[in-house]
Amino acid sequence: MAQAQASSDTPDDRIIVTGSRPIAESEAAALAVQRASDSLVTVAAADGVGRLPDQNIAQAAGRLPGVAVERDQGQARYISLRGAPNYWTTLSFDGINIVSPEGRDARFDSIPSAIASLIVVSKAVTPDMPGETVAGNVNVVTRSAFDYSGLRIAGKAGAGIVGLGNRNEYEGSLVVSDRVETGAGEFGLLVSGSFYERNMITDNFEIDWERVSQDQRPGNQTRFWARETENKLYRLTRRNWSLSGRADWRPTPDHQISLRSVYTIFTDDEARDNYIFDLDDRQSDLSNSSAPCATTVNTSPTTTGYADVCIGNTPLVGTVYGIDINQRSTLRAFRQSIFTNTIEGTHDIADDWRFAWLGNYTQSKDDRSVTGEARWNSPSTRTLRPTVRYDFRDPFFNTPQLFTTVQLSSPTRYQAGTAVTEIDTFTKPLGQFRVLDAIDTTDAYTARVMLAHDTALLGGDATIQIGAQFDQRTKRADEAEILLTQGAQYTAVGLPTNYNDFSIDLPFQGKLPMGYTFRYFDIDAMQAASDAARANFNFTPVTGNLYDVREQVYAAYLMGTLRYDWGSILGGARVEHLTNRGIAEGVIAGVNQTITATSDKTMVFPSLHVNVDVDDTKRLRVGYTTGAARADYDVLRPNVTVNDANETISGGNPAVNPERSWGLDAYLEWYVRPQGYLMVGAFYRNVSDVLYTQRRTFGSDALNSNGVDRSGYVFSGITNGGSGRIYGVEAAAQLQIEPWTADLGLPEWMGGFGVSANITLNDSAVTKPAIGLVPARRVRLPGTSDVVYNVGGYYEKYGLSLRLQYQRRSAWLDGIADDLADAGDTYWDKDDEMDFSARYAITQNFEIYFDASNLLNKPGRRFSEPGNLLTATGTPTPFTDIYTIEYERFGRRYSGGVRVTF
Repeated sequence: MAQAQASSDTPDDRIIVTGSRPIAESEAAALAVQRASDSLVTVAAADGVGRLPDQNIAQAAGRLPGVAVERDQGQARYISLRGAPNYWTTLSFDGINIVSPEGRDARFDSIPSAIASLIVVSKAVTPDMPGETVAGNVNVVTRSAFDYSGLRIAGKAGAGIVGLGNRNEYEGSLVVSDRVETGAGEFGLLVSGSFYERNMITDNFEIDWERVSQDQRPGNQTRFWARETENKLYRLTRRNWSLSGRADWRPTPDHQISLRSVYTIFTDDEARDNYIFDLDDRQSDLSNSSAPCATTVNTSPTTTGYADVCIGNTPLVGTVYGIDINQRSTLRAFRQSIFTNTIEGTHDIADDWRFAWLGNYTQSKDDRSVTGEARWNSPSTRTLRPTVRYDFRDPFFNTPQLFTTVQLSSPTRYQAGTAVTEIDTFTKPLGQFRVLDAIDTTDAYTARVMLAHDTALLGGDATIQIGAQFDQRTKRADEAEILLTQGAQYTAVGLPTNYNDFSIDLPFQGKLPMGYTFRYFDIDAMQAASDAARANFNFTPVTGNLYDVREQVYAAYLMGTLRYDWGSILGGARVEHLTNRGIAEGVIAGVNQTITATSDKTMVFPSLHVNVDVDDTKRLRVGYTTGAARADYDVLRPNVTVNDANETISGGNPAVNPERSWGLDAYLEWYVRPQGYLMVGAFYRNVSDVLYTQRRTFGSDALNSNGVDRSGYVFSGITNGGSGRIYGVEAAAQLQIEPWTADLGLPEWMGGFGVSANITLNDSAVTKPAIGLVPARRVRLPGTSDVVYNVGGYYEKYGLSLRLQYQRRSAWLDGIADDLADAGDTYWDKDDEMDFSARYAITQNFEIYFDASNLLNKPGRRFSEPGNLLTATGTPTPFTDIYTIEYERFGRRYSGGVRVTF
């Protein structure tokens, strides 16, 4: 039995969690923590997390008010608070900010929900929180043996199936804890572990849009052509592991020392078959004439037909003759880990004085290695290449039709021959084999001290708190490759030059209609070739992708809390002095050199929170907060990074400024008696020096090497923009019928029904500075959705718990374009997900469960919207979101198992 104390000491406010009504009781326990807070927080209790199929922290927190998630391969990954960009949200373990393996874009899918006792989402920043916390913080409070009265064992085991591809998933967790009284005080020991495996097939297609410089015919200003279209066909196995241990020692009731370690691992074993149809391969054949021409269909043109309106082609429907197939077979062993270790002491050193100290070391690793990647390309002879008939009018389908290419009597004229359904019948010789070792390692050290004094001040009970903190974070990128491009090298590692000799006879496991059939590559053959390459060839450092970035933060804060009969006031300020140093390898005047860049800045972050108890059930909260979102470590480096697997180039900017922000909150909370919660609030946040990523086609051969053409890669780099704001309203409700069944004259069994719902409405705008011919314009704040809501209903009584939950997030801006080269700004489409959970307690210690996830089976979709940019340049905009960039579908998931508690 656990118990939570609310803000009042009256007996009616005590909430006992017995486990007989786990959903309602865990919600009540979370509300007790939330109500007692002197700042705006939202809380999810561990039992509440366990009642839904939430294997990671992002999925669990995504059901709370104002919390939205971004997904990858259908799995919740990033968290946005009240519609703000995800990099405004920080991640903490037991109050210590943790650097994600990826950097400041905190990834929450690598953290299993099984390690959490509470998930506390702070939406209002206080002086004891780091200044990089802008929109808020997600604090994972780990379990302690002192949470329980004595020996406790809790376990879970289950298995399931993923509908798309008929793949399996498995999960399990175990927590063991005990308290021991000794002559030297009381000790609490807890160990826990968890495992989750998910095997997947995904449906995917992608389209790369561009403005074509040679297309000068009338109407060209509003035409965007598909530079390439492709399918990425994944076979995935994702696993989450966690191991944690905690030892707490209370020598006396006034002193406690805690030693905590948490190790989490996320692995993604990916086999990706990628078929890229390079439609603009012969773009230079197109005439750049601006004269009008007839647009009737011509099935035997003198050009390839790409971007040629004179043969009847349009950007959405047409035929391109003799195009290149750029095929990739990629095997990756992706791995991310967080290993965090904390020692902490809290001491009541006098009647009114408290002292706390803490030391933490965290290592985060992001292993981006590629076990092996083989590239197969069509030969230069056009009659050995396919002719492709494309149709992009439906933004949810991409089914290119393939034909042989026939040369007519004129050597420059071609037409479509016979239809082809088996794409691997086309000749595609091996052009390159690559093995990559790439690991980013972040070492972080934190030291913190705090002294607090309780006293009488200004007619109230006051707590004055001062503190200091030092953080040092160093991120190193190490990358080296083996690149083979010659026939003798392929022979040495056992690689065939004909793809059909490298493939297996396995039909497509997904359901996406593609317009052709293919053969998956042989994973075992790829692994064998990789092993042979490592044995026979040496790795070469990828110097352009190596960097070492160190950040040091010296911080001090003063915070005071005044408590009165009518409520409380919390205020103070935090001062941070930030230094950055970046080291990278670069080319200056044609010479390889080591580049070092440094910067420093001092910032002050004041905040004030006022909490007014309207009556003994209602609390009004008003707050003012400030913060600064710092650029990620990899974009502070003084060089560029090339990613051949994703065809991207990213550039560093050591001089970029932090994104400064201040905000106001006003919320009214009603803690309904005897049980329930209603909330409504409004918020406003102003932002300056907006960080945004410039995206464009690289358009240069400066980084071409070893036969790899990188001129068509997508280049991105961080920079500061103008100013902007985001404001909105938020509402939430949690209610159960149980307390009112008698008053309403309802039968007892109906008391088990309950509902939880929340909604956030946002409006955001920032001014993007003028670039080239494009004037300054107003756009959304990247990462913000206009609408985010959750609606859930549940029933629990007589040992049965049932819950159905629906989440929706409207479309949000992903990238801001500087010109029309790539069809304008990019967006992620709306996200819908529905989950169902059922539990039945056979005994007090044993229950069975069933989970169903992603019941709507909606896709993840990204698209371009050139309209806003065209309007800025004075051109009419007839566009909608038909320009699909990426489409993925992942399938429904079903699992079941048992849970035991002793």
